[in-house]
Amino acid sequence: MKIREIRAMRGPNYWSVNRHKLIVMVLDIEEMEQRPTNTIDGFLERLKAMFPSMQEHRCSVGTPGGFFERVEEGTWIGHVIEHIALELQTMAGMDVGFGRTRGYGEEGVYNVVFAYMEEEVGKYTAKASVRIAEALIENKEYDLAEDIQHMRELREEVRLGPSTGSIIEEAESRGIPWIRLNKYSLCQLGYGKNQKRIQATVTSQTSNIGVDIAGDKEETKYLLEQAEVPVPKGEIIRSEAGLKEAVDYVGYPLVLKPIGGNHGRGITTNIMNLDDALVAFKAAKEVSRSVIVEKYITGEDFRLLVIDHKLVAAAIRTPAHVVGDGKSTVQALIDKVNEDPRRGYGHEEMLTMIDVNPLTMSILEEKGLTLDAVLPKGEMLKLKNTANLSTGGTAEDVTDMVHPFNIFMAERISKIIDLDICGIDIMTTDIGKPLPDTDGAVLEVNAGPGFRMHLAPTKGLPRNVAGFVIDMLYKPGSTSRIPIIAVAGTNGKTTTTRLIAHMARMKGYKVGYTTTDGVYIQNRLLMTGDCTGPTSAEFVLKDPTVDFAVLESARGGLLRAGLGFKNCDIGIVTNVAADQLGLKGIHTIDQLARVKGVIPEIVFPDGYAILNADDDRVYDMRKNVKSNVALFSLDEKNKRMTKHAKAGGLSAVYENGFITICKGEWKMRVTKAINVPLTFQGKATFMIQNVLPAVLTGYIRGFSIEDIKVAIESFIPSPSQTPGRLNLFKFNNFEVLLDYAHNPAGLRALQQMIEKMDGSPKIGMIAGIGDRRPEDNYEVGVVAAETFDEIIIRQDKNLRGKTESELIKMIHDGIKSVDPNKPVTIIPSEKEAITFAITNAKKGSLLVFCSDVVPDALNLVMSFKEEETKELYKLTKEDIPNLV
Repeated sequence: MKIREIRAMRGPNYWSVNRHKLIVMVLDIEEMEQRPTNTIDGFLERLKAMFPSMQEHRCSVGTPGGFFERVEEGTWIGHVIEHIALELQTMAGMDVGFGRTRGYGEEGVYNVVFAYMEEEVGKYTAKASVRIAEALIENKEYDLAEDIQHMRELREEVRLGPSTGSIIEEAESRGIPWIRLNKYSLCQLGYGKNQKRIQATVTSQTSNIGVDIAGDKEETKYLLEQAEVPVPKGEIIRSEAGLKEAVDYVGYPLVLKPIGGNHGRGITTNIMNLDDALVAFKAAKEVSRSVIVEKYITGEDFRLLVIDHKLVAAAIRTPAHVVGDGKSTVQALIDKVNEDPRRGYGHEEMLTMIDVNPLTMSILEEKGLTLDAVLPKGEMLKLKNTANLSTGGTAEDVTDMVHPFNIFMAERISKIIDLDICGIDIMTTDIGKPLPDTDGAVLEVNAGPGFRMHLAPTKGLPRNVAGFVIDMLYKPGSTSRIPIIAVAGTNGKTTTTRLIAHMARMKGYKVGYTTTDGVYIQNRLLMTGDCTGPTSAEFVLKDPTVDFAVLESARGGLLRAGLGFKNCDIGIVTNVAADQLGLKGIHTIDQLARVKGVIPEIVFPDGYAILNADDDRVYDMRKNVKSNVALFSLDEKNKRMTKHAKAGGLSAVYENGFITICKGEWKMRVTKAINVPLTFQGKATFMIQNVLPAVLTGYIRGFSIEDIKVAIESFIPSPSQTPGRLNLFKFNNFEVLLDYAHNPAGLRALQQMIEKMDGSPKIGMIAGIGDRRPEDNYEVGVVAAETFDEIIIRQDKNLRGKTESELIKMIHDGIKSVDPNKPVTIIPSEKEAITFAITNAKKGSLLVFCSDVVPDALNLVMSFKEEETKELYKLTKEDIPNLV
């Protein structure tokens, strides 16, 4: 078997608009296409032996054991690999259940689709599942445990930590979108100007000074002492020479810890002699240059969590430990503790397994013990010197037991250190009494404290502390979102996107928008190229200056990784026509419509799906949406529009020469189409079709009819405003029209306009595209032959899998089917083709250039126009900008 491709969906996608995290593996099962599972001797038995828990897989049968029934009856190996991938992840602690296996459109090739929790683990699982299936087919031994352990380790490397993860989960539960900004824990909550950031439990509102102070234990202790907060007596030393003096001053028992340490690194507690103090000093020096020598306060270790200067949780922490039973060795006791189902690898469970590391061995050595020692019954042995959960410690919630004085003190400390989120470590014999009354002390103040002990304590009530973080970042009445308008369709997407962006800009919004030409932030081009995928969408949504997003969303990015956003306020589908069929397993127009239909399906329930009522497939998308529906049409008498109007629906229509918004059966005429520059005095009917969803968008967003009118009448088709979309250049003796039309449907629409234009002869420059079907390139030739008096065939820079001669023949065959005698010139280079056409243009002619690389073609045409202007006025290039 051969894996052709593995893609990770990260947002709404062709396979599911609700399940965003999916692996799509394109798998060629080769000769296994002829060998269903019931023809492989012993396959089912081996599968059951390796994965007995697959008994729970119901599959299409719908009952436990249903999948095994399918295997027994005979199913294809791609289907088996899907179930292996799901079960393998579950065995590694990542319980996922969604899967699909569907034909790719080629014999023996399948899309194997399954859910994942962590992308890198999902990709690994895809490959491992194929290896496992091959081993089962060939009856070979396979080490499943090795894969499972690797998946666990990989998950720990790439996943968000439990604290960050809890904040993200809470945000998701409130409908707050988020984006992971790096491979660590830096995440963005919200979009555009309403974004906030978190990194672990440090937020974009956290004081940098506060973090610095908390990171400096000497400074923290000084400030707390000045504020009469109980802290341990202590000294700061930097060399062994000062150690004895500090020990004499503070007195035993001692604790030594590095100034800038965290997570318990370099800390040694309960030191009773100078020799041990020297060892502890050296350990602390490995972490920081300065070391704190403090009085060791006896009592229990408490953590108080303060968020937004309010105490929200408290826990008593106990280091990793075992309790003797009088007969088991220390190692056996550790193994028994690790059998607790609540303990797992890393952060996969509420508790972490206890590992035996050098620190553990040194603690045992200090006590004269080994791992083979047997502890007396009831004796507790601490295996770590700090109570962190990440090293196997435990925690018990005591929030409701904290004395009011201690609450007051903790909240005051958060303001003294100036931290919006802080963990305060206290040593006391009783948290239910004021700290001074127990001779307790504040040991540390931590910026970015862990939440795990509060979210899932070993004992006591779990506390949703992440909720307080979200409450702090997004106060009542604030929003995390910005308006998102998503535009899909085969043709017209870019123009519609640009017009909506122009309209919003005129209303004072700071707009970010994506197009096939690039990404624009406040009308400045910041990324070039085809930017209609999820990465470009996220680029806009991550920009902190943007307060209105218009996102052109094309099939390529959606099939490659899904959408870069989960929901939108308005989703537009302009049309669906045959284009790029045969790519990524999309072979029919109905499949293509399903891809485009993702956009209206993700519109918020109170938003609008704006659909083309003149396109059967687009109109049918209304059946799958959860939002309001608005329709647009070039035909006022369209029965669909009439029915929609009678039902009180919102629509836009071209009627009696007017662009009109209809609310129910009431008409609100915006302006005559001839007044809209995009329509070229009404000649470009397809441009009117692009204007209609744009005016609907403006109306839905609350723009007045007058504002909409001004916007569409001021939107001029030009190289800067609409590059490659009906850019008309009037030369002295001829005209040049440059357009992006690149498929039969786009060329048909352009044909209707060209027929209404003056100019003779009409000369068209067209090209075949390598990743289109032969019949699509043939159809381009047919339409060109019907439209133009003469034709120039050129080629794209990227032939996309076809040869130059193959593409030229497809186009030429289409031309000859209409008119065998049609004058055709073949010039492969676009630059040379444009140069040839302009330098040989006849007086009164109309040259139409259909370009795929718009910037290059535009620059070339504009350079010829510039040269003509220089010649006409006898000016140098430097003088041209001074023309009035």
